[in-house]
Amino acid sequence: MNFPLPQALRSLTPNVHAWLPDGHATWGMANCVVVTGRHAGSGAALLVDTPYTADMTRHLQQLIAALGEGKGTSEGKRDDDDGSAARPDIRTVVNTHGNGDHSYSNGLFPGAEIIATDANGEHLCAEPSPAALAGLIAGSDPDTAFGAYVKRHFGRYGDFGGVPVVRPNRTFSGELDLDVDGVAVRLIEVGPAHTAGDLIVHLPEEGVVCAGDVLFNEDHPVHWAGPLEAVHRACVRILDCAPRVVVPGHGPVMTPADVRRYADYVWDLRAAVHRGHAAGRPLPVLAAELIAEDPYPHWGLPERMAVLAAIEYRALDGVTERPDLVGLLAFAAGFAHDRVSGTAAGSVPARSSG
Repeated sequence: MNFPLPQALRSLTPNVHAWLPDGHATWGMANCVVVTGRHAGSGAALLVDTPYTADMTRHLQQLIAALGEGKGTSEGKRDDDDGSAARPDIRTVVNTHGNGDHSYSNGLFPGAEIIATDANGEHLCAEPSPAALAGLIAGSDPDTAFGAYVKRHFGRYGDFGGVPVVRPNRTFSGELDLDVDGVAVRLIEVGPAHTAGDLIVHLPEEGVVCAGDVLFNEDHPVHWAGPLEAVHRACVRILDCAPRVVVPGHGPVMTPADVRRYADYVWDLRAAVHRGHAAGRPLPVLAAELIAEDPYPHWGLPERMAVLAAIEYRALDGVTERPDLVGLLAFAAGFAHDRVSGTAAGSVPARSSG
């Protein structure tokens, strides 16, 4: 690894601890959340999402183990830590969705029950495997826009393909209630939105929602399923939980006001894409215009708006076949190259929209 990782978990409550890598303006640095039980000696714990790579996961596992010693948080010991806390045992893993940066390391928690939605399997059919991603990175030409983008954002991880893919062994539709040694956990299906099979994790007594990639903070989002109306609806469902703290899939923790601001961004972008489609704007031209008029220039990765426009155009055009995720990434990479090289917006006439 050639990037820093958190040296502590952030304690959101005595029983909820967030892993928040600094992933601004890059792909793959996803948040994870550890939920520990109420009784210090039980050791029962649940993990929301698993990191992209084995090295990242082993680092996270060290921090989880330190929770049993009262040292694993940035805010000191847990309120119930009397020095006898058991080392947390991750007995349950919840995948909020099927993207690799939230599920590739499932296999490093042997024996754990791995839970996702029934619909998550549809996205897994389209998601590149770790080995396929490793091959894509190795085989991409860095002198092309796509090759340079892939190597910059994904080549930094280095060890894709080293962990076997382990899929969820328990699935559900709708809602599922769990108990982590006295901590109530509600899994709520909100997809299709970011992917076909999204869920959020609501901890009602803790006042916390883990949103997965329904929410991004400080970066422009990318959504592979949509349409954007569905993403907005998922945001509203998060707010309906009346949380105190929301953990997005990427970026710093959020307040309800932050979530509302993000939902407004999604709705406004949807309106702009619909206007462009109704006016007959070619997708590459509209995408270039959206990026040039970026309403949040301090956010990273504005090229992702090209993916959002492409997904929305698919919905408006009634396209139902599975999207080409790599093709959509290549579409976005072209706009990132344009921005760096100073190519005039919209001057590249034809890119694959996936």
